[in-house]
Amino acid sequence: MQYSFIRIFANDGTIDANELAMLERLAMADGLMDDRERNVLASIFSRINMDTISADVLESIDQFKARHQIP
Repeated sequence: MQYSFIRIFANDGTIDANELAMLERLAMADGLMDDRERNVLASIFSRINMDTISADVLESIDQFKARHQIP
């Protein structure tokens, strides 16, 4: 999961729909979201540049966070 964080921000500093889908697949690969995964995802999402992220992706992130109790 932490490698994914580097990969996402290394290319353009933001998250697009494909990168978000990849994070979701990784986090839910075992069907469960544990506290460690929540913390890593919260860290990733906290670094999003609001000036460069699309409104659709931001809405998807907000929905994903709500579904899985990600701070």
